[in-house]
Amino acid sequence: MKNVLFIYYSQSGQLESIARNIAKPFLDSDEFKVTFHEIQLEKPFPFPWDKDAFFDAFPESFRQVPTALKPVREEILNTKFDLVLLHYQVWYLSPSIPINSFLKSPEAHKILNNTPVVTISGSRNMWIMAQEKTKVLLKQNNADLVGNIALVDRVGNLISVITIVEWMFSGVKKKYLGIFPLPGVSEKDIHESSKFGAIIASNLKENSLKTLQPKLIANSAVRISSYLVTVDKTANKIFTKWSGLISENDKNRKVLLKVFYIYLFLAIWLISPIVYILHLITYPIKIKKIKKETLYYQGV
Repeated sequence: MKNVLFIYYSQSGQLESIARNIAKPFLDSDEFKVTFHEIQLEKPFPFPWDKDAFFDAFPESFRQVPTALKPVREEILNTKFDLVLLHYQVWYLSPSIPINSFLKSPEAHKILNNTPVVTISGSRNMWIMAQEKTKVLLKQNNADLVGNIALVDRVGNLISVITIVEWMFSGVKKKYLGIFPLPGVSEKDIHESSKFGAIIASNLKENSLKTLQPKLIANSAVRISSYLVTVDKTANKIFTKWSGLISENDKNRKVLLKVFYIYLFLAIWLISPIVYILHLITYPIKIKKIKKETLYYQGV
């Protein structure tokens, strides 16, 4: 019997639902012993968020500053797992503070050391650079990244901004104003994520995790938007400056966060459409680079 650990942090319940759907093929088999670990903070973040708390989390989220977590169960720490499935959210283009905090903990090193890991992200749409940061943290824990699944909100970029923000601030997953689509990863994609669990379970049974990612890609586990890759990389450079400025000026933190909010609003609604148009214009001359990047980001 193989030991499989599902790790997740979920505020709204979306990521937990994804984890439990992916776990179904494992739970239906007597060849696996499945354990779930929900990451919990000593001082939880609010959900639904209020505007001040939401933006106040920006500098530490982006700069990957850890916070205190509740202890991992001894049962988990004392078990050698054959596979860990790490489910995470993206906060401000980085792995969320709870996930980042876990990956920087001694407990994570003990669990992940010399252990195969599959990462599963549930995000609005930009996850590329957060995954690159997660890769670094996994490597520091001597983990073996063997697969990646990226589930996203499939509606347009600007529409998803409206629906996700409404969800985060209301705490209710609903059609905003009765006309916008439901926010987040679709219920269909969440329900069908069990197919990924079946693929992973099959490869684990056959001790062939090294060939896992191509099978996941063939089943649409990772979709790459070259436009969003460009936005993600550019925004990371800008966020580096903003987060540094705010972190280094604690006395003016509240004022700077308000200015950052205004900047972010303008960037989303004025600058990003221009970037999209420029991307379309320059796409033909960047096609080789885009294809190369796509192959890289689909892999592990």
